[in-house]
Amino acid sequence: MHDATQVPAMRRLAWKAQALLVRGCFALARSLGPRRASSLGGAILRGIGPRLPVSHVGRRNLELAFPTASGAWREATLRLAWDNLGRSMMEMPLVATLGATEAGPGWEVTGAEHLPKPGQRAIMLSAHLANWEVLPRASLLYGIVLGSLYRAPDNPYVDAEIRRMRHGSAPLPLFPKGAKGGRQALRHLSQGGVLGLLADQKLNEGLELSFLGQPAMTASALAEFALRFRCPVIPVHVQRIGPCRFRVVVEPPLPHPDSGDRQADIRSLTLAANERMGDWIKARPGEWLWLHRRFPKAVYR
Repeated sequence: MHDATQVPAMRRLAWKAQALLVRGCFALARSLGPRRASSLGGAILRGIGPRLPVSHVGRRNLELAFPTASGAWREATLRLAWDNLGRSMMEMPLVATLGATEAGPGWEVTGAEHLPKPGQRAIMLSAHLANWEVLPRASLLYGIVLGSLYRAPDNPYVDAEIRRMRHGSAPLPLFPKGAKGGRQALRHLSQGGVLGLLADQKLNEGLELSFLGQPAMTASALAEFALRFRCPVIPVHVQRIGPCRFRVVVEPPLPHPDSGDRQADIRSLTLAANERMGDWIKARPGEWLWLHRRFPKAVYR
């Protein structure tokens, strides 16, 4: 993240204008309420998203992950992915106001018996599915203060708006991606905390492992942390089941490999995480964020 005092005045002005736009969108979402805000965001991005240049990346990703699917199916899935992203963006400032409900805006949880017990160190593996911002809030209802790694926007004013929105009424530990954030996350775990990792994005370093049937550089931090602390890796993901309504699915912990070869065990556990996330994505492809370059650069040329 840039230091705003060290950049030209015109860039700072542009950053402030962007932050005002974000603040305005958040205010509009709050004024509309969960259902209407979600529907508006979905309609806007469902309409314009497939026409944007970045959709080239989404189409290529879908070709790689679903090589036998028809072009029409992939286009429909891309529209659903844009719809989900638009809904998620407009829902962001409202997530902190939601709770566990039987119907309407809010969420339900299945598999809660697999959640870590109070005081138990654990890693919760997740992905950018449905509205992933729901997971930290839902965890609070079970006494879990979920620490998370996040990629800070280049614009520090937008970053401040998003951090303020994420904290809501209950501050949550947020660690910026990078060496400093990694150390903070490690300390959080060492003190008995629970760490949430969205492990489905590309990393230039790491291990080259299969993801959605393609070779992909994959961060190994999840496996390294889990094996270092001997803590469970609990797969959990969010499903969209209506406008601003979600199901949080918690699964049994992934088995810990114990071959005696630490590097082989790290590789094995990281691959198991990739396979689990791949299963979720293939089951509900319209809810995943297809728009980032998950695979090597050469496949997008």
